[in-house]
Amino acid sequence: MEVINHSITTASGDTISAETYVIKNPSAMLVLAHGAGAGMNHVFMKSVSQELANLNIATLRYNFLYMEQKKKRPDFPAVAHLAVAAALTKAHELYPKLPLFVGGKSFGGRMTSQYLSKHPSDFVKGIVFVGFPLHPAGKPSVERADHLKNIETPMLFLQGTRDSLAEWSLINSVTESLPTATLKKIDGADHSFKAGKQNLIPLLTLSIKEWIEVHS
Repeated sequence: MEVINHSITTASGDTISAETYVIKNPSAMLVLAHGAGAGMNHVFMKSVSQELANLNIATLRYNFLYMEQKKKRPDFPAVAHLAVAAALTKAHELYPKLPLFVGGKSFGGRMTSQYLSKHPSDFVKGIVFVGFPLHPAGKPSVERADHLKNIETPMLFLQGTRDSLAEWSLINSVTESLPTATLKKIDGADHSFKAGKQNLIPLLTLSIKEWIEVHS
């Protein structure tokens, strides 16, 4: 596996960091955005990328601007969407012949889908949500999923049954209403994909690989 660092410039002229994990003859590329509380180099993000590399899937991880600038408050959607757009463009420029999939952990997946709901891409094959943050903890609702109705691209939802940001009955109902959605149930997992002492990374990445194979 080859690890390559990148510097990406967004449409606003800001620079964000990115890193690719590339193996020989990968079957696909997955662009992964981080969650609200930790950047692209969080152990979860790196572990997912490493395991996907073992499964012959290349990845590009990147930072949102607030994380790059070491700020605690996540970017407003308009700013986050610029990072999403720049990362997708970079990945496609680097590996134009690979089937390209996008998404991310929690906030990152949500910002990605928001962007694509307004700017559909003819080279994005699908969206992977690693824990879609359907609502704030303790405040069950489904409004955050409204934009998903505008997306025709295949979508994979990896969701834990103990996720405090996505009550199971609600995320199940939302995905059932979306023609292109697939919901993968991770029993006992919380929003961080912790379930006791289990290592869920292999299960998550195998689910991603199998779904990507279907939609490549």
